Formats: sequence, C-alpha cells, structure tokens
Amino acid sequence: MQKPKGTYDVYGDLGKQIQYIEKVIGAMMEKYHYEYVRTPIFESKELFHRGVGDSSDIVTKETYDFQDRAGREMTLRPEGTAGVVRSFIENKLYGRATLPVKTWYYGPMFRYERPQAGRYREFYQFGVEVFGSNDPLIDAEIISIPVNIYRFLGLKGIKVKINSLGDEESRTAYKKALKEYFKPYVNELCEDCKVRFEKNPLRMLDCKVDHEKEIMKNAPTILSYLNKESEEHFKHLQDYLKAMEIPFEVDETIVRGLDYYTHTVFEVEADIKEFGSQKVLCGGGRYNQLVETLGGPSTCGVGFAMGMERLLSALEKENITFKEESLDCYLFALSENEKEYVAYLSNLLRMNGFSVTMDYNQKSFKANFKQVERLNPKFVLIIGEEEVKDKKITIKNNHTKKEEKIKEEHLIEYLDEEIEM
Repeated sequence: MQKPKGTYDVYGDLGKQIQYIEKVIGAMMEKYHYEYVRTPIFESKELFHRGVGDSSDIVTKETYDFQDRAGREMTLRPEGTAGVVRSFIENKLYGRATLPVKTWYYGPMFRYERPQAGRYREFYQFGVEVFGSNDPLIDAEIISIPVNIYRFLGLKGIKVKINSLGDEESRTAYKKALKEYFKPYVNELCEDCKVRFEKNPLRMLDCKVDHEKEIMKNAPTILSYLNKESEEHFKHLQDYLKAMEIPFEVDETIVRGLDYYTHTVFEVEADIKEFGSQKVLCGGGRYNQLVETLGGPSTCGVGFAMGMERLLSALEKENITFKEESLDCYLFALSENEKEYVAYLSNLLRMNGFSVTMDYNQKSFKANFKQVERLNPKFVLIIGEEEVKDKKITIKNNHTKKEEKIKEEHLIEYLDEEIEM
C-alpha cells in the first residue's frame, strides 16, 4: 500500500517544523484578535461553482467531485473562502453588533492538478477572512499578517505586490475594453482563453500558456479604468501600507485566479533564487459581492490564503530551521516494582506543565543513560525502592550534572526554580 499521488506523509523533523509554524500562526492571530473557524472538508458542489466561479481553472479542471450515497453532488474543498462565507451566512454572523467579523482557518484543501515541487493534490492552507468593513485599512491589515509571519519565521526578501480591480462599475468598463482589445486576436490564443474571452476576459490575463505573448503584455491595464471611488480606495491602501512600514510595489498584471475579487488584490513573494519564477507564497484580496452571490446580505469581505507547502519549501531553500523545545524530564525505574510510582510522577509533572517521557521497556541503568544522551532532557528522575518508600526523588540536572534528593511535595517548586535559573 502506498500513499496517493500528490500527497505526502508528515513525521519526524518535518512534523516538528509544521507544528512550530502552526503555533506561530495561532499566536499571531491571537495578537490580531481574529477568531478561529473550521468548516467541513467536503461541501455542496454548487458552493464552489458559485463561489469560486465557473471560469476559474480550479472549478473547470481541478476539483474532486463525487456523489454521496444519497446522490447529492459534493466536492472536496479546493480553497477556504467559499466555505467560510457559507458559514458566515448560515450562522447569521452578519447579525453581530461588533462588525467587522474577523476570522482565520487552517486545514487541508484538495485540487486535482499535476504534482510538482511545493504543489500537491492535498495541501494545507492558512487563511484569513474579514466581513463587514469596506475600509482599506482592513485591506492593509490583512496584507500585514503574512508579511509579519514571514518576517517572524526569518524569511528575507519579502515583497508585496498590489493591484486594484476596482468596483463593479470599474470592472465592467475594463472587461468591455479587454473584449474589444482581444477580439482580433482570439484565434491566436489557447483554447482556455477562447472560453474566458466569452465568460470572463479578466481571467485571460492570468493565463499560464499565453502570458509571455506580446498580445498579453500590451493589453489594457485596469488602473486606467478605475472610477474615483476605486482610485481613492487604492490610494488609501497604499498610504496605510506606508504607515505600517510595509514595502510594496504596484503590479497591474495581478488579477488572481478566482472570479470573485473586487478592489484590492495582492501577492506576497519571497526573493529566493531556487524558486525561479514561482515566487508567490500567498495571495488574496477583496470580494465585496461574494456574500451576496452565495445568498447572504450585501456584505463586504476581504481575505488571503497561504500555502503551507510553499512556505516549507521557502524555509528549506533559505536553510531556516527552528530549535526544538527541549524535554524537561526523563524518568526511569530501577526495577518493575517502581513503575507505578513512575506512572504517578509522570502524570503529576505533565499536569503541572512539564514535558515528560520515560523508560517503557525496562532498560538497564546503562541503557537508560544512553537514552538520556539521545533525548538530552533538562532533568533525569531516577526512581528506586528507596525513592518510593521515602517519597524522595533522586533528580539529576543533565546539564550541570548536579544530583539531589527532593521530597515529592517540593518537586514542582524545585523544578520551576531550577528551570528559571
């Protein structure tokens, strides 16, 4: 038996790396005062077709669709936003007095695409969605989250690229201009772009096949078609990013791969040579019509998604690793008779906040100290007949090699003081 193509197992050092990053994300979200949400891994097929958009590659080529036993059309979630929006509507979170509603999620997504370095069919995303504010200050805050996470993790050369797709009026004018521009060249483009020309010409600018053609490079840009309101939104976003000391550049080629974006769209890149042209670590933007499209009240929204696999690859290329939290205590009994007391002490220590492991295989005294060398705990607790009888534990500081006998009633206090030193 082997794992499915496009998936991978997590264990050992990789597991520790991922757990550390997850802790950083959770702590960062607490600082930003965002609340955690979790949605089902599979949902109605219609949710993603309506939410992500019928002209996107995700829906047309990459979704895992299936019928359940009742014949309902279901889809493994290919991205996180549509599910969070559905939850926002279904649970009537728009009725809260404290808008905006600021949420974050983390979990597996599924897309049937060609596996390659840093890209899998099952992959993990961390994402943020905010509902109920059209203020560009929220857009800037959203952009600051991945930037600060990447900085905290030690990545250098982080670049923010921003663009505006404008409001509905601006987008309509721009789509019309694109159709007029591309009309003489349609037959020179790929089959997908011929379909996009009819459905959503904006998506043509995101084509991976034709993007190097002069036709694409010379296409009209959205910023020339922004109305006054959209221009103001984009200007204020840039002012806020400058105030936050987040360097950025305006890139008019960014349209993102989903149909629901309005106003702000952005990508965050890492300047890593080994990445080649695939430098984007995360991206997102504003989607002011999506809640209404999925059956909710008219509500502004903005968010982003970050791929764990791309981040792990970036950290590997930059040789960034994280120091593992050291083990506090290693316990072993000198004979079978003391194992019950070892079990009691291990539970006592864990419930008081110490990390603990022990000898489970009745190793010899020498073999236990070989294990100590491998695990490198801060303290070794040796339990023999005398320790059980007198309730005085032999503790060896594995770093200073100091050895003492401590009464059980003073054990927690002693370890707390020693670790602080």
